[in-house]
Amino acid sequence: MAALLLHRFVRIHRRVPMTAPAAVGAAIFCASSSSSVPHLEMSTSGKEAAAKVELSTKSCVPCNSRDLHAMSEDSAKKSLEQVTGWELKTEGEILKLHRAWKVKNFVKGLEFFQLVAAIAEEEGHHPDLHLVGWNNVKIDVWTHSVRGLTDNDFILAAKINELKLEDLLSKKKATTHE
Repeated sequence: MAALLLHRFVRIHRRVPMTAPAAVGAAIFCASSSSSVPHLEMSTSGKEAAAKVELSTKSCVPCNSRDLHAMSEDSAKKSLEQVTGWELKTEGEILKLHRAWKVKNFVKGLEFFQLVAAIAEEEGHHPDLHLVGWNNVKIDVWTHSVRGLTDNDFILAAKINELKLEDLLSKKKATTHE
């Protein structure tokens, strides 16, 4: 497990542009055990924790695959249990994953986006990123080609949840609702 996470850290770390602040590369989290993964609560059962870790170790499939279809809302609700902090939202008739954070300042918001961009590039799956005001970061994840949610979206959300963000986030909680 530790070797796999270290391998992922190295792959993602190499994708961060050289112009990005050093803190961006250093903020990517590398865990040696599931108990140190920040998004897993201590009350989570072993089976649920394993499912969350397993999801974050998967890779996104190409969005042009003929086998890729939007999942039902019921399936999305079940998958949502694996990505702590995210919620489902419907925009138009499109079901999306949504999450919001409050960062310390504008620059920290941009650093956050650099971290997310490194993962998105590695996975070939790109979320909608919003920096609202000077410190409200919002991310919407959905598969544009199928106009809805796929496993790729939950994989990407799980990988975003693994980021070490303590140095970027404000102590005030962000609200996830628009």
